[in-house]
Amino acid sequence: MTLPQTMQGMVLTGHGGLEKLVWREDLPVPVPEKGEVLIRVGAASVNNTDINTRTGWYSKAVRGDTASGATGGYGGDSNDDGAWSGKPLGFPRIQGADCCGEIVAVGEGVAEGRVGERVLVRTMQTVPADGGTEDSSDLVVWTFGSECDGGFAEFTKARSSEAIKVVSGLSDVELASFPCAFSTAEGMIQRGGVGAERVLVTGASGGVGSAAIQLARRRGAHVTALTSPSKAADLKALGADETLSRDADLPKGAFDVILDLVGGPRWPGLIEALGNGGRYVTSGAIAGPIVELDLRTLYLHDLTLIGSTLQAVNVFTDLVGYIEAGDIRPVVAATYPLKDLRKAQEAFLDKSYVGKIGIEIGA
Repeated sequence: MTLPQTMQGMVLTGHGGLEKLVWREDLPVPVPEKGEVLIRVGAASVNNTDINTRTGWYSKAVRGDTASGATGGYGGDSNDDGAWSGKPLGFPRIQGADCCGEIVAVGEGVAEGRVGERVLVRTMQTVPADGGTEDSSDLVVWTFGSECDGGFAEFTKARSSEAIKVVSGLSDVELASFPCAFSTAEGMIQRGGVGAERVLVTGASGGVGSAAIQLARRRGAHVTALTSPSKAADLKALGADETLSRDADLPKGAFDVILDLVGGPRWPGLIEALGNGGRYVTSGAIAGPIVELDLRTLYLHDLTLIGSTLQAVNVFTDLVGYIEAGDIRPVVAATYPLKDLRKAQEAFLDKSYVGKIGIEIGA
């Protein structure tokens, strides 16, 4: 196969507003190096982490919610810790934490037989630190589309071990809705040891929240979804046993596990909603990262607080297995072409949908 030398894609030129997303038609097609594969991207999707990275929300200087700066940013390029890792990003950067595509070329050391495989790219990637090796214990974690270029272009590359073969009748857009959101939710569920118990999911209509409903139910949990009344029926159709309005008073001691993506001013009420020995797991704070904790609640009720970002290697391969077995299903509310990524992010920020916003890239 003869590959082009240039490609189309959307690049992030710095931290800031939607104007920082710039369409390019002269981007060089990546060249797979040793141990890497080149992927023709079929589809991606929109995630909070793409927007939070664009705006620089991860900076410790930002103390507000994610929505307040989602369109205009949080003060331009001055925040060198604006990426989730706390380290400066190199710009321009091709974002896109999700990627479904086909391997079209391989680098040195990768079997030629991988060419033609349909793959999902692992969102949270573990790579050797500078000077390290694959077998080294000195590893660092990258987010696809943050610490390296991602899926918002016609081609991307990844280490062969991070491109996981998937066999499915789902479309590229449907498959691209899984990697970031579902692996985040599955990582939270595995870290929290969720089983057949009482689980509350906040932010339940979003990508991670709707994924958490399906994945917790898969493990036999009784799931309560915290959402707006207009979305309650859709979430029950996904598997939620009950719903609570986002403004409702939470019942004290009612849950064994809380899977929280929201944080913000209502956080103390979440902690009070845990029963004795309960576990709180977070992987987001869209309503604000600064919260108040009464330590007496924590120790008198033997609670466990768990942050969830790093994912064991099996989380993503488990997820692909669930997809292939038909245990989980995609929830795609709308699809936009890559060139309309700004419009797609505006639709994402409107929060009037359930599930994911897909981005179609392949012809």
